[in-house]
Amino acid sequence: MDYLGIGVLIIGIAFAIVSIFLIKALNNLANVLGGVRKTVDQLPEQLDSVMKETSNVLNNSNDTLADVNEKIRALSPLFYIVGDIGESSRKLTSSLVDMTHSMKESTHEGEQKINEEGWRGIYGALALTYYLTQKRKELKTASTGGQS
Repeated sequence: MDYLGIGVLIIGIAFAIVSIFLIKALNNLANVLGGVRKTVDQLPEQLDSVMKETSNVLNNSNDTLADVNEKIRALSPLFYIVGDIGESSRKLTSSLVDMTHSMKESTHEGEQKINEEGWRGIYGALALTYYLTQKRKELKTASTGGQS
């Protein structure tokens, strides 16, 4: 055999080995493509079930949202009432602060009058007591709106 024959024989053997590896790789590729085909064939059924479940979830969400909106509408007057109570208590508190401040000033004015005019002792204490009781009656009638 000459060199040309040996070269052709080696090329033939190499080609046979490469063909065997290619056959295995192509068989594996055919199996993978068969699995992909099965998956793609099942895809419409799976998408239908997913869409049905999604539709059910959306319907349930809409029902829940409608229920929450209804309950919020039922609670809205309660929030308005609580807000009104808070506003009323704030006004009452501010009026009490004003009344306390004015009483403090009037008491201070009474003390200054007693000290300025030199009324000491029992007459000063009686005058101050009378002044404070009159002021308390005025504030009481003012806070009750003149009802007695």
